[in-house]
Amino acid sequence: MAVLKYTKDNWEEIRDGVFRKIVYLEDIMTVMIEFRNGPWSKAEPFHSHLHEQSTYIAKGEIILYCEGENDQLLKEGDLFYISSGIKHTICVMSPIARLIDNFSPIREDFL
Repeated sequence: MAVLKYTKDNWEEIRDGVFRKIVYLEDIMTVMIEFRNGPWSKAEPFHSHLHEQSTYIAKGEIILYCEGENDQLLKEGDLFYISSGIKHTICVMSPIARLIDNFSPIREDFL
C-alpha cells in the first residue's frame, strides 16, 4: 500500500506555480496537480495522449476545453473524463486550482 499525505512541503514543482504528487500501480496512475498561479488570462495549448483520463476538481475553478464539446466552467466537486486521443486543455479561473487526475495506462512521461 502506498500513502501520500497532503502537506505543503512534499510537492514536486513542475513549472512556476504548478505542483504535483503522483501515486501509481502497474495499470493506473493518480496525479494531484495544484495550480497556484491563477487566474490565467488564457488557456494552455491543446494536447492529447493515448491515456484515458478522469479528473476531479478538488479546489477552485477551471474552464475545460475539449475537442468536439462545448467549453465547460467546472468548480470544486465537478468531474470530467477524456477518452484516448481527444485534444483538450484547461484555463485556471481561480487563484488556486487542485485537480485529481487518473490515467490508464500510467503516464510514463510523468515518472
